[in-house]
Amino acid sequence: MSGKGVGYKNELLFSRGINFNELPAWQKRGVGLVKERYEKQGRNPITGETVTAVRNRIRLIEELPIGESYSDMIRKLVEQSEGI
Repeated sequence: MSGKGVGYKNELLFSRGINFNELPAWQKRGVGLVKERYEKQGRNPITGETVTAVRNRIRLIEELPIGESYSDMIRKLVEQSEGI
């Protein structure tokens, strides 16, 4: 497939019953996974007091932007991670 044009690839998919233009964005461009921090209220089992804990989770970005919007999103994510 290396060196083949977009038209050739679209025709190959179409010959197998797949219309590339009708596929969901996540199948065409993929998805993003972002590690983020968040605060969660909990209870200290020893003292019984309410405490705030910092936890990590993975956030799914199902529709990645294209072009300059993608660059802006990456820039924003990097700036946020530097503040952690």
